[in-house]
Amino acid sequence: MSSGPAPVQGASPDDHDGGGIQVAVLGGFRFWEGGRALVTLSAGPQRLLAFLALQPQGTTRATTAGTLWPDASDDHALASLRSMLARLDAPARRGIVANLTDVCLTDGVTVDLRESRALANRLLNAPDGLRATDTNAAALASLSSELLPGWYDDWVIVEAEDWRQLRLHALEALAAHLSDAGRYGEAASSALAAVRAEPLRESSHGALIRVHLAEGNQTEAIAQFDAYRKLLHTELGLEPTAKLRDLVAKLLDP
Repeated sequence: MSSGPAPVQGASPDDHDGGGIQVAVLGGFRFWEGGRALVTLSAGPQRLLAFLALQPQGTTRATTAGTLWPDASDDHALASLRSMLARLDAPARRGIVANLTDVCLTDGVTVDLRESRALANRLLNAPDGLRATDTNAAALASLSSELLPGWYDDWVIVEAEDWRQLRLHALEALAAHLSDAGRYGEAASSALAAVRAEPLRESSHGALIRVHLAEGNQTEAIAQFDAYRKLLHTELGLEPTAKLRDLVAKLLDP
């Protein structure tokens, strides 16, 4: 990729420091500038900003055009991108830089998905180096949020599934971390968020059962196991694995 994309044509360099611009794609698309939510962006700029938010290193004009206008010819797709960039409202224009070949978000634009991915990776890979804010309610909310729900573009579906897998593992890790710290209510909330996101996922139910056992709530642990066993049998005709059964085996022995 070429280095140093230039500001979108028609904007001054001072408009492109990215300060105070935020793009959110978790739980739905939102765009802020200077702390004020901008709700007047049309569908086209929303899709462009959302796509660029998912490209942390930026991307090419050709890739952007081909992704956003998949049914058009290459020339028509590139022409559509040029037209969109030229017609962007000022707030959206300040969030994007482009040159003849490349396009990306302006330096300094914050993207909630990037921050939440970093959080998830800290929970999974560096639990001893967690920040104080990594285990608060806002962290749980971000990990509980889907990526662009209701958007069915192919490029969204692929990214949404990647985020879903990462956040489910992170929610389970967060539940274990909070449980180890004796924060059982928050730990249960984290595990329940994973269960709600994927009701048939055994490891999420296991995380919740472990929280109940750590807190000494044996009856709740058994009830959760039984509920999952019935759901799994009803939906798929399967039984829980030995790994999950072992969590409550001693409680179920006569």
